[in-house]
Amino acid sequence: MNIVLTGSLGNIGKPLTKLLVARGHQVTLISSKTERKAEIEKLDAVPAFGTIQDVQFLTKTFQGADTVYLMEAWEGIGSIFDKDIDFLKEFKNIAANYVQAIQNSGVKNIIHLSSVGAHSEQGTGSLLVHHNVENILRTLPESFSIKFLRPVGFFSNIYRWMPMIKSQAAIIQSYGGSIKEPWVSPQDIATTIADEMEKPFVGRTVQYVASDEVSPDEIADALGKAIGNTDLQWKTIPAEELRNQMLSAGVNDWIANGMIAMQKAQADGSLYQDFYLNKPKLGVIKLNDFAKEFAEVYNQ
Repeated sequence: MNIVLTGSLGNIGKPLTKLLVARGHQVTLISSKTERKAEIEKLDAVPAFGTIQDVQFLTKTFQGADTVYLMEAWEGIGSIFDKDIDFLKEFKNIAANYVQAIQNSGVKNIIHLSSVGAHSEQGTGSLLVHHNVENILRTLPESFSIKFLRPVGFFSNIYRWMPMIKSQAAIIQSYGGSIKEPWVSPQDIATTIADEMEKPFVGRTVQYVASDEVSPDEIADALGKAIGNTDLQWKTIPAEELRNQMLSAGVNDWIANGMIAMQKAQADGSLYQDFYLNKPKLGVIKLNDFAKEFAEVYNQ
């Protein structure tokens, strides 16, 4: 098949490209960074340089594709430390661009990377952007088939805590404890997408993606053992204290408030209500696998 991927060489895009090329598909990889040309071509993929904010570029790139894979990266919109960005608005704009480019290009099969929490318009904090994007994509005529994939929290996001772990020997959030929640490896997401590319597209479907179910305490324990710090703990602080810390660090107000609301939904389980009603088969990458990978980066 002729497949177009957004997401460049990110945590999902790179392994997904490798999988699809290995299976004999022709892959065009959209990237905004021309310096990645050699790396993309080394994967036997075709680079297409432009942005997902450019409808004409998307339309041209989508033409002739059997399937397109769509995602929205926060980094592709701007820094979470930029106080002036309206992330809700920007996500909606990208979704509208996708709708226009899909209709103009005629590509009929779409896989969209959404998120856990997209099932609801309230109580999910910053994950509301994914609910909005799904709804905008659903305005496409029924002749366009869409597979919505909703991964849970990425193991790779834990890397953001590395400075905190190094400086404070702790993971500090506004929730914690021994209640398990689902996590996912980008590799398992890539495998799921590659598999779904080769299955029939019929109407609109929703599928959750997860790799393991572990508690905050178990994460701290696994990471601590892997990096040689068995005293590592997951500590909780009041939500307002965490919010004030983020705002003091210069985080965008909407992002900071959204993070607090999302963690509240994680703590009370409401974020995962629809996930557990439609629980998928778990992937192959487990917490201990990620902990080994984390330790290698931590000790570099």
